[in-house]
Amino acid sequence: MSDHRSPGQDMPNDRRDAPSLKTDIDPLGLIEQCLASFAEGDPRQKLLYKVRHAVMLSEATAQQRELEFQKVSEVVAKLTAPANRIGILVDVPGEGLARIVVGGAEYYANVDPRVPDTDLKIGTQILVNEAYAVIKTLGYDRNGPILKLAEAMPDGRLRFEQEMGRQSLVLQRSTDLIGVDLKAGDEIRIDPSHRIAIEKLVDRNAGRHMLDETPKVTWEQIGGQHEAIAAIRKAIEYPLLHAETFERYKFSQPKGFLLYGPPGCGKTLIGQAAAGSLAKLVSEAKLGDTTDVDKRLPVTSGAFLHVKGPEILNMWLGESERIVRDLFQQARARRQGGALPFIFIDEAESILGTRRAMRSFNISNTLVPMFCSEMDGIESLRDVVIILASNRPDLIDPAVLRPGRIDRKIKVDRPNKDSAAEILKVYLTTDLPLDPASVTERGAEPARTVSVLVQDVIESIFRRADDNRVLSIRLRSGQSKVLYKGDLVSGAILASIVQRAKEKAIDRAIQSGQTAGLLAKDLLDAVSEEFREGEMLPPDDAAEEWLKLLDHHPEQVVGISSFRRGRQTEERLVNQII
Repeated sequence: MSDHRSPGQDMPNDRRDAPSLKTDIDPLGLIEQCLASFAEGDPRQKLLYKVRHAVMLSEATAQQRELEFQKVSEVVAKLTAPANRIGILVDVPGEGLARIVVGGAEYYANVDPRVPDTDLKIGTQILVNEAYAVIKTLGYDRNGPILKLAEAMPDGRLRFEQEMGRQSLVLQRSTDLIGVDLKAGDEIRIDPSHRIAIEKLVDRNAGRHMLDETPKVTWEQIGGQHEAIAAIRKAIEYPLLHAETFERYKFSQPKGFLLYGPPGCGKTLIGQAAAGSLAKLVSEAKLGDTTDVDKRLPVTSGAFLHVKGPEILNMWLGESERIVRDLFQQARARRQGGALPFIFIDEAESILGTRRAMRSFNISNTLVPMFCSEMDGIESLRDVVIILASNRPDLIDPAVLRPGRIDRKIKVDRPNKDSAAEILKVYLTTDLPLDPASVTERGAEPARTVSVLVQDVIESIFRRADDNRVLSIRLRSGQSKVLYKGDLVSGAILASIVQRAKEKAIDRAIQSGQTAGLLAKDLLDAVSEEFREGEMLPPDDAAEEWLKLLDHHPEQVVGISSFRRGRQTEERLVNQII
């Protein structure tokens, strides 16, 4: 019987069931299998261990080489990849879409889904790939030109005026500027492509005039000046405390005040005390009974804007007018916020001087009309209180001082003997260290000792003696008049005298190492030094201006001579001096 089998049937379990060759054979696995098949102590195991160690080293070297190759490949890919462009996001018209500006050209591009919607802010820088798809946001550009806002349009767009000869710009707001209150004159930073308004910059001068709190100066802290204080308190406080009476008489409440007088006599202190007193009154429940008050915004606090006149002056055309406009806008904004604003302008004659008809440019010709128009927009002192202070009211334009704008003109005179004593007691208090010998000699109570010291200083200043003479003036009538130290004294001079005396007492205590007190001699020496320095005395070439400060009309003076040490005492004609 023949054994006939087809090919392949003689080894059914050999070739068909044999594993196919694989390219990913694990050499270490095969070596481990061989080691397991040998008996313990077989000499072939040592050879296999050496082979396994060599294979392990070879695989480690191959892995390290693969890692280095991957790093080099990544570097090469980065260096050879095309650069991504940077653009500006102008609008987000729909989900996954963006209107962008790249290189001055606009594109309607897709947005990578991995970019969060919250990062897509108008005006931010964006990164686009070769297909101009937005793949990343870079935030706002921190650079860019700064322009002054001319107008905030009703639809939210912003109009900017540029220099002469250049076109105006109308820009849209960035996402962070939407809803922000912007007004004319604000400084706005725009993106370099001049398409989007990016950021509102803080005005460097806005915080300089505005004080966070109303001044705490009270009427009791001002020595003397009873007439001026009584006049301004009646003008400011009475219409508020007795509103019904004023309403029956249909009294138009004042809104502007002028404090004028020689320098250093307390005009600024009186203005601050008036602001503090009025803010205290309006914040109390004393004004809620009248119908007129109920129609107005409630007042919860006060805001004091202290401006020195020369600070408003600016060399650029129209800038001074803008500062005045911004000052009143700040005041109105504070009023809308519930505060009663006070605008105190010191050295008012420097910005509100009389307008002149001349061909050359005069700042007063434009600044005064701007100030007057802003004042006309204020109804009464319940909205904004305006207080001007000036050493030379004769230089202020009459249009500013007319009734309806500046309704009250209050003079702050130089202090007399009684007022000077009150001023000294403000600075020379009983809690100062006094000389023990003086206290024992003049009385056990410090208050009595202080009163005696004050009287000594007053007698030294107001004594009509030759060593107290300052100026001699001859009037047109032929009479001569001598001005003494008492005729030139002011509150600032009295405060400086006390300060000098304190310095002497402190220096004596440091030098001696013992606790010393203030001596009468310290105050008297301080009086002599203060007037000997002569900083407050008029130079001969400015006699006319100083005579006006001394309440002497220069047209009535024909001659003047000085008693200052080192000066010639012969009389000089005024027309030769001026």
